[in-house]
Amino acid sequence: MLTTSLAAPPTPPSARRRWTVLAVCALSMFLVGVDTTIVNVGLPEIGHGLGVGTRGLEWVVDAYTVVLASLLMVSGALADRWGRRRVFRCGLVVFGLASLACALAPSLGVLVAARAVQGVGASMLSPVALAIVVNAMPDRRERARAIGVWASVFGLSMAAGPVTGGALIAAFGWRSVFWINMPVVVIALVLVAVFVPESRAARARRPDWPGQALLTVALCLVVGILIEGPRIGWTAPTALAGYALVTVAATAFVLVELRSEEPLMDLGLFRRPPFATAVLGAMAVFVALNVSLLLNTLYLQHTRGWTPLATGAATLPMALGATLCAPWSGSLVGRLGPRRPLLLAGAFTTVGGLCLTDLDQDTGVPLILFAYLLIGIGFGFANAPLTHTAVSGLPASQAGVAGAITSTARQVGAAVGIAVAGGLVAGTGSAGIATASHPGWLLVSACGLFLLVLARAGQPTTVDAP
Repeated sequence: MLTTSLAAPPTPPSARRRWTVLAVCALSMFLVGVDTTIVNVGLPEIGHGLGVGTRGLEWVVDAYTVVLASLLMVSGALADRWGRRRVFRCGLVVFGLASLACALAPSLGVLVAARAVQGVGASMLSPVALAIVVNAMPDRRERARAIGVWASVFGLSMAAGPVTGGALIAAFGWRSVFWINMPVVVIALVLVAVFVPESRAARARRPDWPGQALLTVALCLVVGILIEGPRIGWTAPTALAGYALVTVAATAFVLVELRSEEPLMDLGLFRRPPFATAVLGAMAVFVALNVSLLLNTLYLQHTRGWTPLATGAATLPMALGATLCAPWSGSLVGRLGPRRPLLLAGAFTTVGGLCLTDLDQDTGVPLILFAYLLIGIGFGFANAPLTHTAVSGLPASQAGVAGAITSTARQVGAAVGIAVAGGLVAGTGSAGIATASHPGWLLVSACGLFLLVLARAGQPTTVDAP
């Protein structure tokens, strides 16, 4: 009787299965990353097709990123409680159906709404997939390598979006950037069902719905003000009311989180310098990337008259830099710690932005491509040290929330970057885009300098989860 009552411990998955789980999750993460940037290169075509201007087009990108950013935390917590594979599969289904709605959208309003629903689905993929990977890799060194691969794939997906989008739009029109998601979602659903095991946190937290609502309101208001501010005026009554509402929502969010027994975001974590700097660094990296991508699209297509395919191809140096340097960065993190690759990320990003601070209508293409290469290298070096530092700084039992915090910072950075870049050039003629973009390239350089400060301060060091 005793022998029948004792269950044998589960057999650890083989190395092949563990890395297969990583590959499956990385495929889905690639989909989320590509969809964050693939639409950028198609914005002028979408504008022509739906009859809208630059400011309306900003919402096509930011409806996705804002919803994604605001729901990542609660999706991670729900996955820890209800099962990561279950939430992951739900996310794939929602993402696929929303992609179908985007492809069929007859108007800007429908497209923006469908993009928001896409963000809901994506929020169930990003932190959950990272939690699945962390759970499947019990060995610390193997986990560090897996996170390096993860960061590489995510970086590649962000950089590859414009190239992929340009090719699809040239061949099939702008709606193809959404149609392409459908077969990928189907393949991912099959692979998840076959290879990905179910997992939950040993002690999952309850969803913090008041905190979630306040976070969503605060993020939407911030991005909305950044997008609409140039049109309504930064000192207009509407803008002033927006500032007041942001202050109220942010203050209420902090108070709710401090009083909650199981907060959406444990604000005490930000007293840990490695974690806080990793989150701020991730935000800065994605501000720089998205400012670069949107300014690239608007400048090359409107000012230089390039096609979407040529515009997407211009980002190939950026994609190449990210692709080559992200795995190298992961290796450096595993051997030497995060500081050195973060120094490289900051240096390359700073120089890349400075190359374009005097951009004009006749700037040489070699200089433009060189700047994109430098920014791509910086992006490639940045993700692994920041991701590893953030995840290692939190308990393993909260892996879903750990991934969600870092991903939230990234998507907030992406939304802010799009809003700022769009605000700089909205309302300017084709000839004025180059000059109007100068503050944007200075912002890219400032983000690189911020990474250098973080690295030189010695804060981003490897912290093992307790």
